[in-house]
Amino acid sequence: MDAPQIKVGIMAEKEIFFTLDGNYHLESSTNLITGRCKARKAGPGIYIESGDDCFFCPNSVVLIPSDPDTGKFILHNVTIGINFHWERKEDQTFKGSLHFITDGDKVHAINALSIEDYLMSVISSEMSATSSMELLKAHAVISRSWLLAQIQKNTNLQTESQKYQTTFRTENELIKWYDREDHTHFDVCADDHCQRYQGITRSTTELVEKAVKETQGEVLAIDGVICDARFSKCCGGVTEVFENVWEPVNHSYLQKIVDNNLQPEGYSLDLENEDAAEQWITGNPDAFCNSSDKKVLKQILNDYDQETNDFFRWKVVYSQEELSKLVKTRTGLDFGTITDLIPVERGGSARLISLKIVGTLKTMTIGKELEIRKTLSKSHLYSSAFIVEKQEIAGSINFILHGAGWGHGVGLCQIGAAVMGDKGFSYQEILLHYFRGAGLERKY
Repeated sequence: MDAPQIKVGIMAEKEIFFTLDGNYHLESSTNLITGRCKARKAGPGIYIESGDDCFFCPNSVVLIPSDPDTGKFILHNVTIGINFHWERKEDQTFKGSLHFITDGDKVHAINALSIEDYLMSVISSEMSATSSMELLKAHAVISRSWLLAQIQKNTNLQTESQKYQTTFRTENELIKWYDREDHTHFDVCADDHCQRYQGITRSTTELVEKAVKETQGEVLAIDGVICDARFSKCCGGVTEVFENVWEPVNHSYLQKIVDNNLQPEGYSLDLENEDAAEQWITGNPDAFCNSSDKKVLKQILNDYDQETNDFFRWKVVYSQEELSKLVKTRTGLDFGTITDLIPVERGGSARLISLKIVGTLKTMTIGKELEIRKTLSKSHLYSSAFIVEKQEIAGSINFILHGAGWGHGVGLCQIGAAVMGDKGFSYQEILLHYFRGAGLERKY
């Protein structure tokens, strides 16, 4: 069986500028196109402008390289890190074919390619291409597993009569989670909402190629069903349970796992309890991801990720005025002056599942973890595993958030896995540490 072909959504703009490096042709034509081009919406269709030539295509366009091995294209001004602290634009280079479709007033650029070619980029985009071989192999397996599981999930959702919901709102409560179900025109997007995919912009090394090829077709599975393998930057010492972050579905392989081969001494791991959560978050427990080894961190973190170095434990301070303005801006609701942030429910890693925001004009409970992180930061708070300290100063309040970890904390902890690889653990041992009860199967 050959590796499956997938479609990756790269960007959506009213006009998209791109450069074809090599000869390409429209799927329905033998006319060759190369060089600097532009795609723009025109009524119900798309215009492709290339030099003095202009091609009109209704609804969609597919550009196919004449030589798949050497043909590549550049998309200009692609936004990466959308809504994160390091958001920026860059030119990105891709292999495979280039698809354009219309949606609303925008044109979407989509890259169609083999899942194995996709993984070459994801491994180099999610981490440094100089990472250890065992970490690269582990990440190749979970990235492949996650993608194939999402494609199957999307197929299942399309056959269900009941509409899939991710938002539940009342006057005093908002519970929302963010997954990839809002992608209907392609399998996955190219940003952190799914998995970072930046084409061949990030230099892929022989090690990355070797890791992908030696694990080709290999996935995590239980009884033949591919695992929805999740990962985040730093779990903070304990991984989170899937349903505390996304839909209320229990996956036996995405449970609470201590990121250590020994139980940390002096701590209660009943982290749903406020006292235990405070002790854990303000402490410094031993964990694979509790590392300041620059050599290891450089393996897992690209340059822009290294702009932040508070991975395991962190602190954010807001004045009462700053927090009140921030919450109003991020939610679109006027809470008045924020007087309190009250934990309502925590998950197994001490991450908040729901949080009550108390203001002079409005009180509301919000969740799940990413909604909390979006509300309490201009981009994304590092994680929802935090406790709130209030300091009264001259009649006002400073809110100090003491936190743990970076990301949702479900599944593989990237920094922890990097440390395990550095300590000599095999990729199979790394995977089975984070995904208990799963096994490795080769699907193609």
